[in-house]
Amino acid sequence: MAHPKRRQGKARTAKRRSHDHAVAPTMAVCPNCGAWHIYHTVCGECGYYRGKLAIENDAAV
Repeated sequence: MAHPKRRQGKARTAKRRSHDHAVAPTMAVCPNCGAWHIYHTVCGECGYYRGKLAIENDAAV
């Protein structure tokens, strides 16, 4: 196993981790019911995805 010869400083570690942050998901408007949902996922309000019924939802019935 390789071991580091010198300890890395806090600034160098922070620079490396500067891009490791959470990103907010992309939201889209459902063309069927108009509710906001996460992009590329089934709408939680009506159960439609890409114009087709994907899941049977009791709220829509």
